[in-house]
Amino acid sequence: MRSAANKALKGSAIFWYVTAVIGQWLFVAYVASFYGGAAMAGNFERWNEVLVGGYVKGGTIGNVALATHLLLAIIITVGGPLQLIPYLRARALPFHRWNGRLYLLTAIVMSLTGLYAVWTRGTAGGFSMRFGISINAVLIVICVAMAWRYALARKIAVHRRWALRAFILVSGVWFFRVGLMLWIIANSGPVGIGGKGFDGPFVRFWAYGCYLLPLAVLELYLLAQGRSGPAGKLAMAGLLFVLSAGVGIGIFGAFMGMWLPRMAGG
Repeated sequence: MRSAANKALKGSAIFWYVTAVIGQWLFVAYVASFYGGAAMAGNFERWNEVLVGGYVKGGTIGNVALATHLLLAIIITVGGPLQLIPYLRARALPFHRWNGRLYLLTAIVMSLTGLYAVWTRGTAGGFSMRFGISINAVLIVICVAMAWRYALARKIAVHRRWALRAFILVSGVWFFRVGLMLWIIANSGPVGIGGKGFDGPFVRFWAYGCYLLPLAVLELYLLAQGRSGPAGKLAMAGLLFVLSAGVGIGIFGAFMGMWLPRMAGG
């Protein structure tokens, strides 16, 4: 029973990981195609089709901060999932270490540039989104610092837990979009979104839930992995399978409804 429970928990984690990586790399393709394509064409104003207060003519510092944030988002979303592959950790330790350093450093810079952009340029969703993004950024910096600290101390098990927390928090922007589309699909329309103001009750909730709920699920997974008996592991495995299916639906909705149309219209 215990062996079967362990296999089920491991299998559910792999299923979630594969689903998430597919979704995150589709998001990278969108960011590179839309934002990168517009930049290569010298049409930075096109960013404003998506971003509130995105590109501002003459606003050099803010524009550089935003461009840096977008570029780092691509780097971190490609490199982050590679850190979670056990084979690379075991067989390519130098790569794991250097990619990890790059990931953690990028996470800090991306958080700071994101904070600057949000509070100087604004964002859709008003104060709730600004405050939610700000808390997310602060938590990222804390988790990155802890992951780095325990890596230097060679306390690898503790380092792993903090690195996983950082990964989940860094993925907050992605979770927001995927969860938003899952909500819209489940309700057959934008219920609670708030129209053009984008400040409805669901948006206000999801501004925080997009990273706090996945973080809570991670904590449950770590608890089940380390301390739970077979029943707890099986329950966690079932929850992960269900959540992975929901994430998959959200990814499909986000790709077809938000990302692909802008990639195709490039």
